[in-house]
Amino acid sequence: MPRTWILTGSVENFRATREHGFRVIGAKEGRRGMAEQIEPGDRIVFYLTVVQAFGGIVEVTSEMYEDRERIWPGKPGKAGAYPWRFETRPEVVLEEDELVPAVEVVGELEHARKWPAQHWHLAFQGQLRTVSEADAELLERHIRAAAPAAA
Repeated sequence: MPRTWILTGSVENFRATREHGFRVIGAKEGRRGMAEQIEPGDRIVFYLTVVQAFGGIVEVTSEMYEDRERIWPGKPGKAGAYPWRFETRPEVVLEEDELVPAVEVVGELEHARKWPAQHWHLAFQGQLRTVSEADAELLERHIRAAAPAAA
């Protein structure tokens, strides 16, 4: 059964992913073990730090591969290659003025209940994590609702 992952990253990394048509994502050097669990058919939900919002969903379309060409800026002074990569297909991607604020959905997410309500943001620390099917459906519903209606 395909899984849904939340990929935590900066707005700058989200922009760099956009520049590549949301056709590739990468995991940090230290996240190889987790990245190895991602399979074609899995879905990735983007969570953007600082603005604390969800930005879109892509489907993984390839096995993991290693590539160290720099795509993402990373943190100042700590730029990494994000070498564990996957080809992806965008399902729904929001513009920056359409992002879904996490505070609007966090109270309904099973995943966030593991932390005290006032510290919900801890649920999104670390680069990758899986969420339940119920959480995946909730996030997809909110992200699709925030997308402009198809013309």
